[in-house]
Amino acid sequence: MAISPIFSIDTFGKPSIGKTPEALFAYGHLIREAEKLILELFGRGLVSGTTHTCLGQEICQMSVVRALNHPDDYVLSNHRNHGHFLTYSGDFLGLVAEIMGRQAGVCAGYGGSQHLAYRNFHSNGVQAGMTGIGVGLATALKLRSSEGIVAIVIGDGTLGEGLLYESMNLASIWNVPVLFVVEHNGIAQTTYTRDTIGGDIVARGKAFGLSAWRLSDRDEDFSGQVEAVVEELRENRRPGMLVIDTGRLGPHSKGDDLRDIAEREELVAADPLMALGARIAPDQIEQIKSAVVAYLAEVEKAAMESSLSIFDQVPEHAFKPALTIDFPKAETGLANVRLALNDALQKLLEHDENVVLLGEDLHDPYGGAFKVTAGLSEKYKGRVISTPISEAGITGAGIGLAMAGKKPIVEIMFADFLTLCMDQIYNHAVKFPGMFAESAVPIVIRAPCGGRRGYGPTHSQSPENIFISVPGLTVIFGSHRHNIGQLLIDASTRWPNPTLFLEHKLLYGEKLSSQGYEEIAVDAGDVAGELFPTLRSGSAEPDITLLSYGGMLPIAEKAARILEENEELSVEIIAPALLSPLPRFALLKALLHRPRILVVEEAHHQFGFSAEVLAMLAENGYRGKVARLGSAPVPIASARSMESVQLPDEEAIVSAVMNIL
Repeated sequence: MAISPIFSIDTFGKPSIGKTPEALFAYGHLIREAEKLILELFGRGLVSGTTHTCLGQEICQMSVVRALNHPDDYVLSNHRNHGHFLTYSGDFLGLVAEIMGRQAGVCAGYGGSQHLAYRNFHSNGVQAGMTGIGVGLATALKLRSSEGIVAIVIGDGTLGEGLLYESMNLASIWNVPVLFVVEHNGIAQTTYTRDTIGGDIVARGKAFGLSAWRLSDRDEDFSGQVEAVVEELRENRRPGMLVIDTGRLGPHSKGDDLRDIAEREELVAADPLMALGARIAPDQIEQIKSAVVAYLAEVEKAAMESSLSIFDQVPEHAFKPALTIDFPKAETGLANVRLALNDALQKLLEHDENVVLLGEDLHDPYGGAFKVTAGLSEKYKGRVISTPISEAGITGAGIGLAMAGKKPIVEIMFADFLTLCMDQIYNHAVKFPGMFAESAVPIVIRAPCGGRRGYGPTHSQSPENIFISVPGLTVIFGSHRHNIGQLLIDASTRWPNPTLFLEHKLLYGEKLSSQGYEEIAVDAGDVAGELFPTLRSGSAEPDITLLSYGGMLPIAEKAARILEENEELSVEIIAPALLSPLPRFALLKALLHRPRILVVEEAHHQFGFSAEVLAMLAENGYRGKVARLGSAPVPIASARSMESVQLPDEEAIVSAVMNIL
C-alpha cells in the first residue's frame, strides 16, 4: 500500500504533522474520513464488535499526541481512542484491519477497537483504569531521569471514577511528569455531565496540587496552546491536568445519540475542523480531499485483502515462561518466616536495581504492619516507598512500573483489601501480557491474610478462592515448611507474570524448617511448577492424605499427630505453594491412587481451591474417598470465642477424617 501523501513518518515512528492550517486540516480530515469508513464497514457487517468514534473531536484528539516529541513519551487512551492512535502511529491500515478482525490489524485482531497496543501507546475500555498505570510509567521515567512524559487521556464521564483521584494524588505526591487530559464534550454515553459532575472540573486538578489549564478546540491557536502546555510540563517535570472543551458530532457508539437535533446542528456549526477548512483556499481543500479519498480506498482494499485473524495455536494459558538467571539464593537458617521474607526483600533490593517496593507504612522505624519491610527504607532510599491508603492506585502504579521494565513488589496491608485492587488485576495486569506478546507485567503483590487474631470480618479473610479464578494470575501461598524467601525471590526475578503472594499472619513468627518435608516430582506440564514446589511428608502408604497449604499447615500437622497417636492411622501431608495455575499433573501423580483424601483450607471452601482439586480428581477417574474442610461462607467474628469455632482447627480435621474412614 502506498504511503499517504497527507503525512510522513518522523525519526521515531510518529506521523509528522505540521503547524499550518493546511497540515492540521489535512490530518484531521483524514482521521474523520477514516472514522466514517469504519462506521460504513460497521453498517456492512464487516466490523468485529463495537466501535466508539471521535467524530467532531479530531482536532482535540490530535492536539496533545501531536505535541509529544520524545521517544520515551507514553500515551494511555480509552475506548474512544482512534484519533489518539492514528496521531501517534499513522497506522490507518492497522486500525481499520484491527477493527475488522484481520491479520493486518495492529494487534492482529486481538484488541479490537478499544484495546490497542503499539510501542508506547496503550488503550483500554475501563474508565480511569489506565490512570494509575500512567503514574507508574511516569515514576519509571523519573527513576531513570528520562525527559519523557506520560499523557493519560480520559473523557469527562471518567470524572466520576474514584481511581482517577487516587492517581492524581499519587502523581502529585510523587511529583512525576504526567498530564491528565480531560476531553470534555459535555456528555458521557447518553447522560449529560452537567448532571453528574459537582463543582468545577479544573478545581479538581488544582485541589491535588496539579498545574491546571482549560482550553477549547474552537480557539484559533488551539494546537499552539496545547503544544505550550506540553512543553511547560516537560520542562517543569510536574504533573498537570488539561481540560479541553470539545464537541461530539456523532453517537457514543452505534445509534445511541439521543440529543435534540438543534443541539447537534449547533455543534456542527462550531466544528473546529470546518473552521480550519474555512482558512484554506478551496483548491487546496479539494486536493486534500482527493488525496484522502484515494488513500483510504487503498486502506480499505488492503484491509479487505487481509485474511481473518486466527490463532496459530489456540492459547491454553497466558503465562510467559520462567527466566533463567543467576541470582543470590535465599538464606535458609533464619529464625522465622518474617525474617526470611525480610531477607529476601533485602537481597532483591541489593542485587536488582529494578526492584521497587510500594505499600502503606513501609518506612522505618515502622516497617509495615507486620514488620516485613523493617530496616529497608533507610537503606534503599527512593526504592522503598510508603504510599497513601490507595490500594487500587498503588496496584495500578505497580503495573505501570512493571510495564516500564521495573520489578515492583506491592504490599497490600491486609488481603481483605485486595478486592479494591481487583479491577487493576483482572482487567489490566493480566490482560496486557495475555493479549500482546510484547507486553510483560512482572508485578508481585504481597498480602497478609487469614484469621485467628480476632481482627474481625474485614481483616481476617483468606480470599485466595477469589483470585485463583483470575486467568493469567499466579497465586502463591507458601508456608513455614517451604523456603519462603526463595519463593519470593523467584516470583520477582524468574517469573515475569502478575503474581499474588499470600502470607498467613500466624506464620510470620513460625520457625522456618523443612521438618522432613520433601519436594514432589515436578511435571513439565505444570506451568511454574519448578519454581514454586509442592511438598509432602509422612507415610508413603497412607490411610489418609491431608492436602493443605499456608496457615492451615501447622494445624494439619497437629491433626496428623493426633490421628497417628490416638487412632493409629498412617498419615501423609501434601502442601502446595502454588495454588494457581494449579500444578495438576504433579498433584494427580501424588493423589490419584491414594485411598482417602481430605483437602483442608481456611477459606470458604465452596467454589475454591478444594473444589478445583476434587473436580480434577473426579475428571481423572479417582476411585477413593474424598472430603473437604473449610470455613462457612459467613463473615468471620471478632470475638475469639466465636472466631475459634468458625475456622477449622485440628479437632475439626480429625473429625472430618474419621467421617470418611
